[in-house]
Amino acid sequence: MMPWGQPLLIDGEVRECPECGAYQNWVVLCMRDDSVWLRCRVGHTTKEPGLDATWYNRHSGPADRWHPTLADGLRHLGH
Repeated sequence: MMPWGQPLLIDGEVRECPECGAYQNWVVLCMRDDSVWLRCRVGHTTKEPGLDATWYNRHSGPADRWHPTLADGLRHLGH
């Protein structure tokens, strides 16, 4: 998981949360099945078919911590 503070452009379009319209301050989650999910500041989570594990690995730095739960990771990122 990594923070993504700026607007996220996918295929030339700014991605918005489908529930609340937020378009920045994401947490980007890469799952074990290589799917990528976005979580807005409010806590809505949605699968992002326009991104994959290759994109995630290209944009994330090396992991600096391992969090036992999603809640622990989100707390670490201030979400």
